[in-house]
Amino acid sequence: MIETYTLSNGVRIVLERVPTVRSVSIGIWLFTGSRNETEDENGVSHFLEHMLFKGTKNRNAQEIAEAFDSIGGYVNAFTAKEYTCYYARVLDTYKDYALEILSDMFFNSLLLEEELEREKKVIIEEIKMYEDTPDDHVHDLLSQAFFGNHELGRSILGTENRLKAMTRDTLIDYMEKYYTPQNTVISVAGNVDDLFIKEIEKWFSHFKREESEIVRTKPNPQFQAIKKEKEIEQAHLCLGFQGLPADDDALMSLLLINSALGTGMSSRLFQEVREKRGLAYSVYSYHHSYVDSGMLGIYAGTTKAQLPELIETIESIISDLLKNGISEQELNNKKEKLKGNILLSLESTSSRMSRNGRNELLLKKHRTLDDIIEEIDKVDLEKTEETIRHIFNGKRAEAIIVPR
Repeated sequence: MIETYTLSNGVRIVLERVPTVRSVSIGIWLFTGSRNETEDENGVSHFLEHMLFKGTKNRNAQEIAEAFDSIGGYVNAFTAKEYTCYYARVLDTYKDYALEILSDMFFNSLLLEEELEREKKVIIEEIKMYEDTPDDHVHDLLSQAFFGNHELGRSILGTENRLKAMTRDTLIDYMEKYYTPQNTVISVAGNVDDLFIKEIEKWFSHFKREESEIVRTKPNPQFQAIKKEKEIEQAHLCLGFQGLPADDDALMSLLLINSALGTGMSSRLFQEVREKRGLAYSVYSYHHSYVDSGMLGIYAGTTKAQLPELIETIESIISDLLKNGISEQELNNKKEKLKGNILLSLESTSSRMSRNGRNELLLKKHRTLDDIIEEIDKVDLEKTEETIRHIFNGKRAEAIIVPR
């Protein structure tokens, strides 16, 4: 059962008790990410995420790392397009200690100038590493081709020049605007009791910061094509199609279609592109949902000479989907696969914490497992055909990185 609480200052708590495990996962979620940045600020969300590990009034960076290592725990963070999360997973006996450290990082980070300059170098190396990994970089190019100049089209990491121009005030101003009580969710899953709610309240009830109006402009997909050449051995292709926002009623139908199209060894892309034609080692599809939009992507890597045949093969698979849809047997198989994935994820407190935190931020609602299973079972062939026509409507974005 998922319980929700709201502190008097607006901070929301989502708690899922799992008394049969010995771990607790704690996440501090902020409803802000690269989408909330101006063009000049691009990369500040990710930069700030790094800096919260670089020392507080009470601990330096090494002491933060050692604090979790000494208890056999794990601490990390990530920045996405629409949210940022700082999280830890520890044994239940250390949950109070872990929460105190996360709170210390969240409220007391010093953002020292010398640490800023050092961490800029680290992130610049991260950017270069990412650009040297074309099977990752091509997805950023696809976002740019699909969303154009919209904030969702920009890289989460930002650029080297923009990063170098950032100051301590840049980070503080951003934090003042977006790290607010109304924008904060504490998600907890694991072996906890009512006393832990009091512990969260102890650290977060004093959180006060003036709320700023946050405006998110809905993107208008551009369906552009971007092509880059690099000194690489393989060509990397991404195609982007119209997707669905996180709260769309047809999202479950899309997830089942995506599963049939390109997730797993039985998917159409894997079977046709890899098994039958031997055109690629890696080929798959995926879907990204945002609060007001979405994108379905297809990725494959192949030799430069085989790229035309690869594109033609993917187009023929899509044409067949549009013409014939998916079979009833295929739909039933994908329903069982999706149910299995959800049930298996329940064995991880980290997965539960992440799902609950994201749902609270994007949807402000939580469904029971029975509700989700019922929604999966309700999807019929008519609904999948309607969703297929919505996705593959004749428009697509393309991103290709080819060998020189």
